[in-house]
Amino acid sequence: MNIRRLAATLLITGGLVAAWVIPGASSTIVVPADADLQVALDRARPGDTLLLQPGATYTGNFVLPDRGGLRPITLRSGTSNSRLPDGATRIDPSHADLLPKLKSPNSQPALRTAPNARQWRILAIEFQGTGVAGDIVALGDGSSAQRDRNTIPRDLVLDRVLVRGDPERGQKRGISLNSGATIIRNSYIADIKSANQEAQAIAGWNGTGPYVIENNFLEASGVNLLIGGADPSIPDLVPTNITIRRNTISKKLEWRGSKWGVKNLLELKNARRVLIEGNRLENCWVAAQPGYAVLFTVRNSEGKAPWATIEDVTFRNNLLKNSSAAINVLGFDDTAQSQTANNILIQNNLFMNINHHELDGNGMFLQLGNGPRNVVVDHNTIIHTGTVVAAYGGTRTSPTPVPGFRFTNNLAAHNAFGIFGNSIGTGMPAIDAYFPDSTIRANVLAGGQASRYPPGNFFPSMAQFLADFVSAQDGDYHLSTRSAYRRAATDGFDIGANLEILNRALAGQDQ
Repeated sequence: MNIRRLAATLLITGGLVAAWVIPGASSTIVVPADADLQVALDRARPGDTLLLQPGATYTGNFVLPDRGGLRPITLRSGTSNSRLPDGATRIDPSHADLLPKLKSPNSQPALRTAPNARQWRILAIEFQGTGVAGDIVALGDGSSAQRDRNTIPRDLVLDRVLVRGDPERGQKRGISLNSGATIIRNSYIADIKSANQEAQAIAGWNGTGPYVIENNFLEASGVNLLIGGADPSIPDLVPTNITIRRNTISKKLEWRGSKWGVKNLLELKNARRVLIEGNRLENCWVAAQPGYAVLFTVRNSEGKAPWATIEDVTFRNNLLKNSSAAINVLGFDDTAQSQTANNILIQNNLFMNINHHELDGNGMFLQLGNGPRNVVVDHNTIIHTGTVVAAYGGTRTSPTPVPGFRFTNNLAAHNAFGIFGNSIGTGMPAIDAYFPDSTIRANVLAGGQASRYPPGNFFPSMAQFLADFVSAQDGDYHLSTRSAYRRAATDGFDIGANLEILNRALAGQDQ
C-alpha cells in the first residue's frame, strides 16, 4: 500500500490540531461545535475535507482563505451522504436537522472569501440570517476593495445549502455573487426580505463569472435574482457566461399588501451571454415597481460604467405565472451613458395568468423601450390580460426604432391594444414607426383585426382561441388535436410553445 494515498483524520479542539498527517495526502478534519472553525479553515490544505457537527451552531464571521492548489477544499456537514439529498436533488428545510449552522454575530457575513480564495466547495450547511442589512454569504467583494481581476475569488461551489433570513426581520441579501467561476446548485434561499431596502436572494455586480445557478429555490421580496445594479469597481467588467437553470424563483403571496418591499423576480442590468432555461417563475405584483416579473434593463446605475450592456440572452423553456406583467426590455439607460441591449431570444415559454385584474398593473406581455436590437420572440404561449407588445422611446415624430425585431409563431390574445407604439397607436402604424424592419408572422392574436396587421397572422375570436386548447380552464395549454394552428408555424411545427420540450426542461431531462 502506498502510504501517501492514505487520508488522515484530524480533530480540531480548542483551536489545536491533534492528529498524524501524511505529507502530500488529503485529510478529513472533524471540527466539533466548540472548536475554532477559523483555525481549521486557515490550516486546511488542498484536497482536505472539513466535517462540521450536524445541528451545531458555529458563530462568527468566517473567511475562506487563499490556500492555493488545484484540488478543492470541502467544508461540509458530518452527516453521511446516504442521509442527504443526492447531488441532483434540491435541499429544503426538512433537512435542517442534518446540517451544521453558520451564523454571524453582527452585520458582517457569516461566511466570506478572502482575495484570491479559490477551490472551495461548501456542501450541506445552513447559513442563518440575523435580520440585518448585510449579506449572509459573500463570494467576492462588491466594494471598491476588489478592483483587480487577478484577486477575484474563483472556482467556488455551494451545493445543497440552506440560506435563510430571520423569519420576522428578514435580511438584505442571501448571497452576494462577486466572484469568478462559481456554481450555486441544489440549494434553498428564503425569507430574504426587507421593508426599507431592496432585498435579493442572489445578487452580483463586481464579479466576472462564469456562473451556474441551477436547481435552487430562490425567494426574496425585492429582486430574487439580480445581475448588475451597482456599478462594478473593475473597469470594463461585464458578468459573462451565466447559466440560470431549473430554479424556482418565487415570492410569498402573503407578502402582498405587507410591509415588505416587492419588486421583481429576475433582473439583468449588466450581463453578457446568459442562458435562462427551465425555470419556474411565479408571483409578482405591483408594489415598489410596476409588476414586471423579468427585466432586461441596461443600467449604468452610478454613472461610472458606460460599458454596461445586456447582450446575447436566451430565455427559453420557462414557466412564468401569476404576475402583473411579464417582460420589460430597455435598450439603453435613459439616465446615464450605456451600451445598447442586443440579441435577446424569448422562445418556447409558457406565460400563465399575466393578469392585471388580479394583480394590478397592466397585464402586458412584453415592453420594449429605447430601441433594443435583435429581439426575437418565437413559439411562446401567452395567457395575459393586457397589451401583447408595447414600444416606447424618442418622440411622436421621431420614435426610436427596435431594429431586427421578430415576433413569430406565438399564441396570445390581442386584448385592447395588441402591438402598440407609444403616441402612435395599435397595429400597422405602431409597426411602421417602431418596428420598420420587423418580421411579424404566424402569430395568433385572438380578438384582433386582420386588417390592422401584416398578412400571415391569425385572428380567431376569444372563444375559439380558448377552445383550441385541451383545457384552458384547467390550465392545460396544449393545442387540441382539432386546432387549426397545429403545424401552422413558419417552421412547420405547432404555433405556440412546445410544452413537451418545456416540461422536460423544467424537470431537468435531456432534450
